Amino acid sequence: MTDFQDIDLTVNGARVRRRVAARQHLADFLRDELELTGTHLGCEHGICGACTVRLDRVIVRGCLVLAVQADGGTVETVEGLSDMGALKDLQEEFLARYAAQCGFCTPGMLITAHALLDGPGPVTRAAIRDHLSGNLCRCTGYQAIVDAVEAVARRRGR
Repeated sequence: MTDFQDIDLTVNGARVRRRVAARQHLADFLRDELELTGTHLGCEHGICGACTVRLDRVIVRGCLVLAVQADGGTVETVEGLSDMGALKDLQEEFLARYAAQCGFCTPGMLITAHALLDGPGPVTRAAIRDHLSGNLCRCTGYQAIVDAVEAVARRRGR
């Protein structure tokens, strides 16, 4: 028998109330319950970064966080950040530099890069590589992704 729990959270600016299985991962909740499929599931062990979302403005792996742990919190997905225009310049640079090939890792990369660009401190190539190191990409070799993030950092005066 699975235990259920009521949760109340904000997802991409909208209040969401649901009854969820106590052991349902946040990524599964976003995909299955809210149909926010930009949160991809790759490894389901927190290694690949495809399920990256922001929970209370902190980058988390949606496959490692239970939906009940997000109760009372604020979740931002790639769809929400994109709809707000927060990713526009990153998306343009990813497109211009062919930084998204198969696209599977792209949502997690965009959210992670956005957090870096939104945070304190200088944005150097080394900082970009370090910040993105938890997001795996099998197609690009990372050079185009780092170039895209660096271009946006320069444009933003970072």
